[in-house]
Amino acid sequence: MPYIPNTDEDRKKMLERIGVSSFEELLDEIPEELRLKGEYDLPEALSEYETKKKLEDIAGKNRTTKEFISFLGAGIYDHFIPSVVNTISSRPEFYTAYTPYQAEVSQGTLQAIFEFQSMVCELFRMDVSNASMYDGATALTEAAHMAVNINERKELVLFDTVHPDYQKTLETYTKGHSLAIKRIGYSVKGIIEPTDLERIVDENTSAVLVQHPNFFGILEEMDEIERIVH
Repeated sequence: MPYIPNTDEDRKKMLERIGVSSFEELLDEIPEELRLKGEYDLPEALSEYETKKKLEDIAGKNRTTKEFISFLGAGIYDHFIPSVVNTISSRPEFYTAYTPYQAEVSQGTLQAIFEFQSMVCELFRMDVSNASMYDGATALTEAAHMAVNINERKELVLFDTVHPDYQKTLETYTKGHSLAIKRIGYSVKGIIEPTDLERIVDENTSAVLVQHPNFFGILEEMDEIERIVH
């Protein structure tokens, strides 16, 4: 909370209600040697405006992607987010990834989901697209399981250029399902060499799992990858 409006009298009543005489008594479980001795060396209190200005001055010493070319990967790419995105995504009906159950009162949300799925299908030349995924990691694992359920093959080819957290999520989801995960390392260029993929894909491959742009923010050779996979 930015501000807790408890008066001394309020705090006294709360302490009496829980059966202690002081706030310090609540800290009895913490060993004495671990407690702070003395007072914090803090500056004088500032107003909200002064605090905001102070923090902006400190942050202004940083060098940002507004000033330099960005080579950040791991999903932290240099991109622009229109202000309308925050406005729309803050609406209650978009807080959850679950599909609305009562269609009569969720027409707007269902329309947005349909438009999103249609756009994804058009961009990636897909017949169908799922929605209501929490994040990239769960989308990856759901796609892998869907592929296995459809073609009944038991091997997944996973690029090492996929986000490490996504890889861990996939490993968790596939435990107990008798699925083999074959990994492909990346070259000095920060991408997978198509020739390496060609050697590992065979009749037992259920799906090839690739992130694009990859973890390093580099574009994989998707045209060549698509040719090998299909």
